[in-house]
Formats: sequence, C-alpha cells, structure tokens
Amino acid sequence: MKILVIRFSSIGDIVLTSPVLRCLKRKYPDAQIHYLTKAQFHPLLIANPHIDKFYLLEKKNLDDLIGQMKNEKYDVVIDLHKNIRSLKVKNAIEAKQSYSFDKINFAKWLIVNFKIDRLPEKHIVDRYFDGLKEFGIINDGQGLDYYIWEKEVYDFVASLVNTHYVAFAIGANHNTKKLPEGKILEICSKIHQKVYILGGKKEEETGKKLNELFPQQIVNLCGILTVNESAFIIKHARKVITHDTGMMHIAAAFKKPIISVWGNTIPEFGMYPYYGELNKAIEEKNSHVFEVAGLSCRPCSKIGFDTCPKGHFKCMNEQDVDGIVREVNA
Repeated sequence: MKILVIRFSSIGDIVLTSPVLRCLKRKYPDAQIHYLTKAQFHPLLIANPHIDKFYLLEKKNLDDLIGQMKNEKYDVVIDLHKNIRSLKVKNAIEAKQSYSFDKINFAKWLIVNFKIDRLPEKHIVDRYFDGLKEFGIINDGQGLDYYIWEKEVYDFVASLVNTHYVAFAIGANHNTKKLPEGKILEICSKIHQKVYILGGKKEEETGKKLNELFPQQIVNLCGILTVNESAFIIKHARKVITHDTGMMHIAAAFKKPIISVWGNTIPEFGMYPYYGELNKAIEEKNSHVFEVAGLSCRPCSKIGFDTCPKGHFKCMNEQDVDGIVREVNA
C-alpha cells in the first residue's frame, strides 16, 4: 500500500500531523508513507521514522511534483491541509481512496466576525482522526512526536543544555500573537533563573537587548539556531514560555511544562498544547494558558495581523505578567 499525506505548512501544523503518521504506520506497518510539504519545512520531518519518502514543494514546481506523484499510483491520499492546492494534487493523482478533515472555517468565521461561538470542543488532532475513522485509523492517545538527529546538533548548542534553564520562544509569524517587547523585558526581569531566548531574525534586536540588560541571566539565541536546534533547547528546558506558535507544539511533543501566552487567537480554535489522551494528567499539570478574558474584540483573526486592528492591543498589553512569572518560578 502507498499512502500520501499532504500538509504544506507551517511549523506547528506540521508537528500536529505527527500522531497521524505514527498511527498509520502502526496500523499498516508495511505501507509506504509519503509526505508532501514545502521544502522549507523538510527539517521538521526529516528524522521521522514513520515517513518513507518526501515530495518537497518549491515555489513553482507543483506541476512537476504532481507528474512524479502520478507515477506512484497511490492507494490513499490523506489531505491534512485542505486548500485549493491540496485539492489540485488529490484530483490529479487519482488515488483509490482519499480522506480529509473538518477545517471548521465557518465556525471560525462566525466567532471572529460576530463572536458567535459554534466551535467544537475538540483539538485539531482529534478532528484529523475523525476524518480517518472510515480508514480504520484510531488515535492511540500518545500525543505528538518530534524527532531530532541529535548528532547533527552543534557542540556549542549541545553544551548549552548542561544547566537548568527556561526557554522563552518570543517569536511568532504575526505581531498580534506576540507579547510587546516591554512585556517580554518585564517577564525576564522577574524570572529567578537562566533564560534562553529563542526566535528568528525578526527577534534578534529584542534578544540582543535582553542580553545587554541581563547579561548573567539571558542567553540570546535569536536568529542563531536552526529549527531543530531550537527544538533541542526546548527538549532540555525546565519550562517553556511561548506564544501560540510552532514552538509551543514542539514543546508539547516533548511533554514539557508550557506557559502559553495568547493574543488575538484563542485556544478554542483547537490548537492549544496537545499531550494526548493517555497523558491527560501531564497536560493538567504542565499546560498553563494565559489569555485576557472578556475582551469583546477577541478573537479578531484566526491567524493574526501586523498591528492590533483596534489600536489598543489589550489582549497582550493586559496580560498577567506576575501570574506568568509565578508559573515560571514555581
């Protein structure tokens, strides 16, 4: 049997497909599982033992990939992205069976635009498995996976985990999912232990400023590490502070204590830290969600904006900094 799984992006969404891959391989150990994703996200999956082959999408090579995938003669396509591009792939390769999931876009639209809550009380991972019931794929309840070839982690990065520390992932694709710099500075000033700051190029200046203000406490790793090196730092952290981002889901895959800080998005979209049904006790102990309740404007988007549409950014400016710090220091 040949199975194609489709998820083009992004970091967190791809990590959230990992239970499906594991359960597919457990149900059909002799099946060939192929994965179609964007080339930039290949490192997230390269060490995953449940994937036998990759098809990597560059900017303009989808038609070429479709031509190659047609020759595979897939038995099953599992579309975990569900957009026009993935539909094009499914229609072109003509697999014997195809499965997808409920993306709940209408329910998200209702709550974003009219604050009418029709969202299901169900994580997206469980919605994935609902779409696979007819294929006989059942959630094993073990949560997310994340695999790293640790031999490829540079000695400098490996040496950093030989101490107790908190990882603080300060980045996000959209600014309305990020704490303002002043709030990040305030949180760091009150933490009583070493803090490793994770982020991309956009967070370099904030990371540099934090290190200059607290040189003995803060290690700035923004713009320095690969995604797998950041995952390595998260894996060995005592606790992880993070926004609603891919780093949050990587932390959940490692069953880390997570302090997640939510701005314009809400956990009810079904993307909160996922530990799996068999790890409910760990989830109840480890997952601490911080959000500003009672805001009539929230959620303002299912994704995010560069700036607050209302101009006040209360969903982040009114975060309980002392509460966050108490959870970190506990």
